[in-house]
Amino acid sequence: MKYTVTPAEKSTVKVEMTFTPAEWSEAIDKAYAQTRGKYAVNGFRKGKVPKHVLEMYYGKGIFYEDALNILYSEHYYDTLEKEKDNFTAVGEPSLSVEDISDKKVVLTAQVPVKPDVEIEKYTGIKIAKYEYTVTDADVEKEIDSARDRAAEKVTVTDRSCAMGDTVNIDFVGKLNGEEFEGGTAEKFDLTLGSRQFIPGFEESVVGMKIGEVKDIDVTFPADYQAENLKGKAAVFTVTLHAITGKSLPALDEAFAKKMGSDSVEAYRAKVKERLEQNAKARGMNETENAIVTEIAKGAKAEIPQAMIDRQTEQSLQRMEYNLMYQGIKLDDYLRYIGSSREEYKKNFEEEAKKTVLHQLIVEKIIAQEKIQATQKEIDAKIEEQAKSVGKTAEEYKKTIDPRQLDYIENDIKVTKLFDFLQANNEMVAEGKAEAKKPAAKKAPAEKTEEKAPAAKKTTAAKTGESKPAAKKTTAKKTAE
Repeated sequence: MKYTVTPAEKSTVKVEMTFTPAEWSEAIDKAYAQTRGKYAVNGFRKGKVPKHVLEMYYGKGIFYEDALNILYSEHYYDTLEKEKDNFTAVGEPSLSVEDISDKKVVLTAQVPVKPDVEIEKYTGIKIAKYEYTVTDADVEKEIDSARDRAAEKVTVTDRSCAMGDTVNIDFVGKLNGEEFEGGTAEKFDLTLGSRQFIPGFEESVVGMKIGEVKDIDVTFPADYQAENLKGKAAVFTVTLHAITGKSLPALDEAFAKKMGSDSVEAYRAKVKERLEQNAKARGMNETENAIVTEIAKGAKAEIPQAMIDRQTEQSLQRMEYNLMYQGIKLDDYLRYIGSSREEYKKNFEEEAKKTVLHQLIVEKIIAQEKIQATQKEIDAKIEEQAKSVGKTAEEYKKTIDPRQLDYIENDIKVTKLFDFLQANNEMVAEGKAEAKKPAAKKAPAEKTEEKAPAAKKTTAAKTGESKPAAKKTTAKKTAE
């Protein structure tokens, strides 16, 4: 087999594979051997009909399609491997047969490839640098959150409900005096302050007592998911059945030991260290995002649709996992908002284009600056990971597969890249802010986190993770 590779339009290449008569004949013999069992001819047992008889009975081209598929599968991927230094395929090819004759067979595969990216400049740019500090108030807030998570539930009967309590309620929603679909639920558990329901609802429930019935006036947000409720004023009649409060553990040595520290002060120091690590990671992540975003303003690439489609599918999968953790199926969510999987993926398309462009920029600069990961650096990273799981470097190496090694090598390159970019650009501090919600570091080339547009567990609900109503509820579970 001989092949040629020529550039084609829209970041594709055309791979033309030419096969000799002998190679074509061999492929037809293989096709016959693989498929003869499905043909029947009078006078022959099924699967025992000679090839030339099948060709006479069904026509000479009976095995052509299977033979072409055999040639494609045997030679196309080998060709990609041989050409890996010249281009990288990023999607499935479009196949066509250019010629079938006694002299030759020509099969063409036009395949989308990773495009080159033109970068106007990546040094000497003024770029924002983000830093976050951790205050004593942040530490105490984190400790309070830990105590809240460890709190015991207690039944409340001697007071009205307050923020932080979980109330069991019935509610009936009405527009202009008429009940509307999805606005009714019975025995619904709602944690006040969770912002699960639309603004004003939970705040109005605060102060109610067991057995009390109250009408709550609310207005649905203008961007509410249900078209018929956007911006509409509604009245919910709420009946409160039960109140469950929390009994927080004392911040003492016993609690500190339960959290893995010997004393309260040691626990407080441990929390602060963790918050500082997260704050540093958040600052680095946002700074790296700012760097690539600024460089991307002067960058151009003809991105194949296959790369965008792959990124949008990954985004949808991440959203599906997030929904799953809340006990919600993606199909149920899509059914509720009246969308299909393919339609909903379009929400991620613009962000996908940006993400792919950022990835291409990172790869291009790494190649252009000849940034490498040395074996010493790789070994150090392996030893660091081995220690984190209580193994020696040699033990850990036995468990590493090639993809993990590639990840380690790429992580080192990306880290060195951003060190280079920060050193060669004018990094302007955005000012130190309190690290209220530090975020873990993400891959620099992939900076976005996909979420579903705010939909509702019940028609009254805004977002959250509450339990479904115990009975007779029309509340629908969806995701933020």
